[in-house]
Amino acid sequence: MKEKFTVLTSTCVPLNVENVDTDQIIPARFLKSTSREGFGDHLFNDWRFLPSGEPNPDFILNSPVFKGAKVLVAGKNFGCGSSREHAAWAIADYGFRAVISSFFADIHRNNELNNFVLPVTVSPDFLAELFASIEADPTTEVTIDLASQTVTNNATGRAETFAINSYKKECLSEGLDDIDYLIAHKSDIEAFELARN
Repeated sequence: MKEKFTVLTSTCVPLNVENVDTDQIIPARFLKSTSREGFGDHLFNDWRFLPSGEPNPDFILNSPVFKGAKVLVAGKNFGCGSSREHAAWAIADYGFRAVISSFFADIHRNNELNNFVLPVTVSPDFLAELFASIEADPTTEVTIDLASQTVTNNATGRAETFAINSYKKECLSEGLDDIDYLIAHKSDIEAFELARN
């Protein structure tokens, strides 16, 4: 079982860039492992590090101001490009619990859900206001309530609802992956099978 997602209040890392593709999230040369661990070390690798291998001081993830943030706020069309699940692995392994954007590529959105990262789709206006709040005060927090499916910009008090598949919502709130979910419902499945025979 994974950590349950109920209510998350956190500061945010603002990545105000549109059309961030999965190769920018995790470059293809790092896709050699089949284990999910370690990919966070290479999240946004080519933006995060200089050719020398030193951290790029101009990249937002390297700013000590945003250290420990559990929410990534990204521009429109996040996770486009190839369908590699490693991109979601890298986001989760780095420590993000949620990504907020005005639009997610479908496959990447599902990959995030499958890896216990909550993709929160908001209106362009809400996203723009959130970026502005973080720019004005980097300690700005958001609160994401999975049960009510709401996200709140705590700097302004503005809240929006977001959509999520009911099955994935249950999995996240209970900390269950697909196998855990089946095991949890084993007796129901067995009863259903018996009723059919």
